[in-house]
Amino acid sequence: MSLNKGFFNFKVLKKDEKTNARAGEFYTPHGMIETPVFMPVGTNSAVKMLTCQQLLDAGAQIILNNSYHMYLRAGLELIKKAGGLHSFQNWHKPILTDSGGFQVFSLSNLRKITEDGVKFQDPKNGSYHFISPEKSMEIQNTLGADIIMAFDECSPYPCTKDEAKAALDKTLRWLKRCFDAHKNERQALFPIVQGAFFEDLRLEAVKKVSEFEAEGYAIGGVSVGEPVEIKNKIVELTAPLLPFNKPRYLMGVGTPVDLLNGVKSGVDMFDCVLPTRNARHGAFFTYKGNKIIKNKEFEEDFTPLDIKCGCYTCTHHTKAYLRHLYKVQEATAATLISIHNIHFLINFAKEIRKSILSGRFDEFYNSFFENSSKE
Repeated sequence: MSLNKGFFNFKVLKKDEKTNARAGEFYTPHGMIETPVFMPVGTNSAVKMLTCQQLLDAGAQIILNNSYHMYLRAGLELIKKAGGLHSFQNWHKPILTDSGGFQVFSLSNLRKITEDGVKFQDPKNGSYHFISPEKSMEIQNTLGADIIMAFDECSPYPCTKDEAKAALDKTLRWLKRCFDAHKNERQALFPIVQGAFFEDLRLEAVKKVSEFEAEGYAIGGVSVGEPVEIKNKIVELTAPLLPFNKPRYLMGVGTPVDLLNGVKSGVDMFDCVLPTRNARHGAFFTYKGNKIIKNKEFEEDFTPLDIKCGCYTCTHHTKAYLRHLYKVQEATAATLISIHNIHFLINFAKEIRKSILSGRFDEFYNSFFENSSKE
């Protein structure tokens, strides 16, 4: 019997006839999520440059918080006193927290991985901490997100097969410890498929994680510096093999092209920091490819960032105005472009969903790439 019986349910409403793309509904304690879905990332319990109301206006159904960052600052005691993340940040739709595994992975010179867990040094103040699978569950149980992630070891790119195998084996052992430690039926624990870029290891990982009765499954260890062709190959291999009747989450991936290719392989959920990170550097998404607002071509361009976009930025401001703000280093430029990028990806996922439900995914997929290639 599932730990989460009655609190979570996923329905595939329609699957594309030619591909593995599907449209679904994922029910959680804080509301239903229509899939495919893009999840904005709120690293420190806030999506950079944006308020919760701006996220709601952009159509966000769910956001992601980083448990590693929340554990270090603001700290578990404060969040517990606030009543959990939902109350602390005043976001009352679903929340997903990651386990901290990827953040620890990124601290290659400041951490030591053992069978028990990971000892690491806070790069900001030098303090030492230890996160085990059990500690990760304690942290995420206290934060109170609807969806929580298993503690894993992410292999770098490149790495040897022996290194990838050792990391995968440890991840699988840690996975059992996570399930043993996790007791909150109102939180869905997702296992993570690792295995670096070795197909046989990925297949082994899919088989092993699928043996756990989970409410959803994630694909991790991609977008860590590998060529896009390798990333796509791994996603195409693994996503369709995960349980059909549960949501599939591709971690840390989120451009329009990534969403299209991921959905085509059977992925339902995506997250990425790129929409706001790119916005702070003046980059924005369009249906004709990615653009840079500081470019000279936009100096006297009095059209919106994307003519098809209905976000606040595109309905109120022009490229010329946004370029001016960016050139004079006005912080409002980053906010306005962030609003656009977040809205664009959320709406793009919704458009993909509509195309699946209407039997037009293949047409939508091909049309996007044809229009992008014309630029």
